[in-house]
Amino acid sequence: MTATKVPERLILSLAGAALTLAVAGPAAAQDLAEVTFGTNWLPQAEHGGYYQALADGTYEECGLKVTIQPGGPQVNNRALLMAERIDFLMGGNLLLAFSAAEQKIPLKVVAAHFQKEPQIIMSHPGVGFDTFESLTGAKLFIGDLGFQSFYRWMIDEYGFKAEQRQPYTFNPAPFIADKMSGQQGYLTSEPFAVAREGGFEPNIFLLADYGFNSYSTTVETMQSTIDAHPERVACFVDASTKGWYTYLYGDPSKANALIKEANPDMTDEQIAFSIEKMKEYGIVDSGEALEVGIGAMTDERITSFYEKMVSAGVAPAGIDLASTYTLEFVNKGVGLDLKKELTGQ
Repeated sequence: MTATKVPERLILSLAGAALTLAVAGPAAAQDLAEVTFGTNWLPQAEHGGYYQALADGTYEECGLKVTIQPGGPQVNNRALLMAERIDFLMGGNLLLAFSAAEQKIPLKVVAAHFQKEPQIIMSHPGVGFDTFESLTGAKLFIGDLGFQSFYRWMIDEYGFKAEQRQPYTFNPAPFIADKMSGQQGYLTSEPFAVAREGGFEPNIFLLADYGFNSYSTTVETMQSTIDAHPERVACFVDASTKGWYTYLYGDPSKANALIKEANPDMTDEQIAFSIEKMKEYGIVDSGEALEVGIGAMTDERITSFYEKMVSAGVAPAGIDLASTYTLEFVNKGVGLDLKKELTGQ
């Protein structure tokens, strides 16, 4: 999840420690390489492909015993990755990878399981803010991190103004009460909360569909892991990709059970809404992924996003962009046969 996403449904005490979850499989433990994958928020449907690969033994089939270590308000899995205390990390968009390159941190994005970042702006319907461009005249509730990232791109690309922005504290009540306002959110979360609490379906503007073309839900690892264990990286990326196909197009019940076990605040209704929106908007399976498989990335797309962020003053110019990612583990068509089997298409 990104730092701009803090749905109130997910606020959960971690009792001072990160929750870990591992599922035993058919292979003997000593035959499997043990790795830890740190997520960037509490367990939810947006992590479903990884829990699916865990639940159905897909990681074990290629030689890994995976522990999923959730993130949360008191957990810094990014720091643990850089200290090499975990092996893989779920990133948000590409901005933190750009920042790592600026600081000469040898971290690489090895896959992008979301083709579109689920960042949205919402508005009230029928009051004159029914197009993205019309929002340049609205009061907008935007959090601090959003103001320093995607909102600067909105200013640069579409002419939004800094003075439109009102601080967003991850409470939808001000937006619900003010029909002439808009609010940032996450496609799979805030619209659900607004419909439940406000009694209306908000307009949804997915920033990815307007040019904010970062990949999202990336898989990051340290260069040392790639050098020492490329087979583990390949296994994790491929098995996660297969997990996402099964989660979206097959039976996600085992993964959902693990998610709810690890995050008791999660509901079936929220999970169903999230899956529906991920499929409706092509968050996971669209664009290049349709041709070369979920997790796809291209040089052109990453360069395009980087140039936009430099233009908007979000990312520094002159970083070694090639040091931020590798295409070695993606674009191989992994899981396309599984998708065909599951969908019959």
